[in-house]
Amino acid sequence: MTSVADPLQLPEHQVCEQARLSRDARFDGLFFTAVRSTGIYCRPVCPAPAPKPQHVTYYATAAAAAAAGYRPCLRCRPELAPGAWAWRSGNELVAGALRMIEDGLLDHAPVAVLAERTGLSERHLRRLFADTLGASPLQVAATRRLLFARKLLDETALPITQIALGAGYGSVRRFNAAFLDSFGVPPREMRRRRVTTDAPGVRLRLGYRPPYDFSAMLDFLAARAMPGIERVTDDAYERVFRMRGEAGRLRVQALAGESALQLHVEHPRTDVLTDVVARVRRLFDLDAEPQAIAQGLSGDPLLRRLLRRHPGIRVPGGWDGFEIAVRAVLGQQVSVAAARTLASRIVERWGDALSLSTPDGTPLHAFPTPGALADAELEDVGVMGQRARTIRAMAAAVAASEVDFRPERGLDAFVSMWTALPGIGPWTAHYIALRALGHPDAFPAADLILRRRAGAGRTLSTRELETRSAAWRPWRAYATLLLWRCEE
Repeated sequence: MTSVADPLQLPEHQVCEQARLSRDARFDGLFFTAVRSTGIYCRPVCPAPAPKPQHVTYYATAAAAAAAGYRPCLRCRPELAPGAWAWRSGNELVAGALRMIEDGLLDHAPVAVLAERTGLSERHLRRLFADTLGASPLQVAATRRLLFARKLLDETALPITQIALGAGYGSVRRFNAAFLDSFGVPPREMRRRRVTTDAPGVRLRLGYRPPYDFSAMLDFLAARAMPGIERVTDDAYERVFRMRGEAGRLRVQALAGESALQLHVEHPRTDVLTDVVARVRRLFDLDAEPQAIAQGLSGDPLLRRLLRRHPGIRVPGGWDGFEIAVRAVLGQQVSVAAARTLASRIVERWGDALSLSTPDGTPLHAFPTPGALADAELEDVGVMGQRARTIRAMAAAVAASEVDFRPERGLDAFVSMWTALPGIGPWTAHYIALRALGHPDAFPAADLILRRRAGAGRTLSTRELETRSAAWRPWRAYATLLLWRCEE
């Protein structure tokens, strides 16, 4: 008989069985099948012959399966699965800690730092991870590094040394030892084929759980794209960025016939890759669980109709928290187009020019730093009155670490912190949480469009909408996107 050995909530046992036997891509990354007779763990979409039920144990995370002594399957490659969504744990402290691990904190800091930033003792954090995830923080980080290294090994032509650095290992020796221990062979022997390309940079496949409305995501980003930083075409999103003091660029587009996007990164340093991938996954909400979202929102007749019309809805994230916060303030009481125009002027005036340009020679910029805007005369570019004062105060607060975008904060604490700033109300704070944190329950209830479209004929008050939206928790961010897409 199959068993479930992981404390994190899994789909029902029979659902796991059916998904495994039918290789249902909607469950890819939501659980892993460990096979006792072979000692390996697989994705539910593994093409290998299905093992007998009595040999199977289900784990909710790859880290839990690895902690139990199983090795990743070489055929279905667990590193290709969509990420384990941080909010799945149901515990905001664990979700925040997972986001920090995803961002690479434990690649260069001990667990004690993770515990301190989470607000827990190290012992309590370890116990919470064991009870919730079935693996320790170090085991989660080690599995993340190992699977990402395996991905780089298979999908890129990077040398072994650069793969080790790109995956977050401090040395090639540590990387070789970890790889050999997990896969039973050194990384050089695992590289069965050498990826050859004349194109610069690195191309990586980023999986998601279908359905995914990529065109809707591009439409949202296109309306807000800042010239000089971002560009959205009919089939791709492009932007420039600065990381580790160096300029880089990226492009994201759909992969035909696959439940995946392709990320193309050009940057002189490979040790930025884990950070870039984590940011892109959040920007495009690639770890969302469409089935859980639909189940949570379908009780409302209006949202049920919208879900049928837009089954692949995602919450568009942001590349940088401060960038999103400035855009949120600029968007107060004005149209999206007007806010974009103001943002473009700010970038051109206070953004640092990068060593990159468009094909026609137009210079490209990094978004201005908090320090650059703390004393900026924003009125000179048309940002007037309270909004100019708010952006300056906000920039100074971010520069002084009085407010931040740290994912370990719960939604209520995040909103409370930001609304303490002058000119930042609940709408702005929730919008920042929605896009900068990707929080699934962020909900700018004061938004006029939301109140009008949820009222189906009349404009609800903010309190009425908050009362109605209680039934949508913890998926109110997705309800927000559905209502914003709803036709008048």
